[in-house]
Amino acid sequence: MSRLPAIENPHRKPYPSDLSDAEWFIKPLLPTPKGFGHPVEVDLREILNAIFYVQRTGCQWEMLPHDLPPYTTVYGYFQKWQRKGIWQTIHDQVRHKLRQDLGRDEKSTVA
Repeated sequence: MSRLPAIENPHRKPYPSDLSDAEWFIKPLLPTPKGFGHPVEVDLREILNAIFYVQRTGCQWEMLPHDLPPYTTVYGYFQKWQRKGIWQTIHDQVRHKLRQDLGRDEKSTVA
């Protein structure tokens, strides 16, 4: 199985930091975007791919490649999810799933 994900935008090549299909299990943990009377046209997987690109490369938000969503949109989601504790929820759920898959107790006994 390839590590590279299926990309929603077929016009761009995947980056090593992109979510794989297996990693996309976190989708239900993300809040549903709320539109204000019009449909939301944001691909949350691409938003996450852009956030992980910044995290992995260390580039500035303004220097996101043009084939990813606009940095203002990406950074807006990043900030909103930070304020709402979404990142902590995702971290906790991923840790729980990984420990469960490894047959370990949900809570680590290491201090």
